[in-house]
Amino acid sequence: MSNSSVPASQSSSDTLRVGLVSVSDRASSGVYEDQGIPALVAWLEKAMRTPVQTVPRLIQDDASTISATLIELVDVQRCHLVLTTGGTGPARRDVTPEATQAVATREMPGFGEQMRQISLQFVPTAILSRQVAVLREIEGHAALIINLPGQPKAISETLEGLKREDGSQVVSGIFAAVPYCIDLIGGPYIDTHDAVVKAFRPKSARRPQA
Repeated sequence: MSNSSVPASQSSSDTLRVGLVSVSDRASSGVYEDQGIPALVAWLEKAMRTPVQTVPRLIQDDASTISATLIELVDVQRCHLVLTTGGTGPARRDVTPEATQAVATREMPGFGEQMRQISLQFVPTAILSRQVAVLREIEGHAALIINLPGQPKAISETLEGLKREDGSQVVSGIFAAVPYCIDLIGGPYIDTHDAVVKAFRPKSARRPQA
């Protein structure tokens, strides 16, 4: 997996560009080390078969900063997928959902609904989460933007879902739907490692695995 050192103009057409945004006042000011971006990178490394370039951004919990970062990642960096972590609770400084909706062309409410269903398997306070997912579409390009939880364990659970000891699925993770969504908005074809998360597509949209 490579990082933002590779410009968007030099990306291969089959490479998935993923913006990673960690929203935290204290981490962005150096009070403590950010855990969100490393957790996202680690998960993508174990889950993806498709080549991935990550474009990380560690920013403060400020609506205008978040919106500007999302616009830059989609419009300038040409990311196909943007994953944010942090700032989705009910506290006054938690403004990631509003900043995300401000740059959206369309909302994707099913992602938020499923994320809360996954979290409710663990804690009743999952209903306090305000995570959203949206599409941002500009001329010739589109991206899926998803707000994820702030804790590394919760990030993994949200993306993968919940499994029994034998590996069978209890609750589907949201990433199972991401590859087909990226297909539909004109992005690269994404393959995942089924043992981590199995991408779901209609039979007509599947390609043979190499």
